[in-house]
Amino acid sequence: MSMRSSAARYAKALLDVSRQEGDPQEVERDLAAFVSLVTGHEDLARVLASPAIPAARKAGLVEALTARAGTGRIVRKTVLLLAGRDRLVLLPALLEEYRRRLLDFLNVVQADVSSAVPLPAGAVEAIGRAIEARTGRRVTVTTRVDGTLIGGVVTRIGSVVYDGSVKRQLEKMKDALTSTV
Repeated sequence: MSMRSSAARYAKALLDVSRQEGDPQEVERDLAAFVSLVTGHEDLARVLASPAIPAARKAGLVEALTARAGTGRIVRKTVLLLAGRDRLVLLPALLEEYRRRLLDFLNVVQADVSSAVPLPAGAVEAIGRAIEARTGRRVTVTTRVDGTLIGGVVTRIGSVVYDGSVKRQLEKMKDALTSTV
């Protein structure tokens, strides 16, 4: 089984438990904090990923880390389960998949908007309202500047891309002109 599908199974179970026994957003914060702790310390990440170190020792280390960090019960149990099964390498993928599932549960869609220049706040809000109208979901908009764009915006929502860039418009005009000749 691939890392992605394993992480998806754990993320589904974690969201199910967090919905029944806790606050799914608090679980996301706890999980993100623990993943950040591990990935932020190269030696710790190496130790937790090493197949040479027994799973029981990793579990002991994880237990001490989660206790010291004040990690919530649900995330602590999940991370200890991963440590016991020597699957701690799944943590970053688990966090990514959990976030994706949490947004879906909260009926929120993530829109990534790229533009040639920084967008004014009003334009970002207008894009967000247009996406909300189209999807029927609340929208979280993340913007970034892409120097390869001439102008316009490219919006990615999941695997769907809405390309309103000047480059794409010029390509469409070129296709239209050459197809009629």
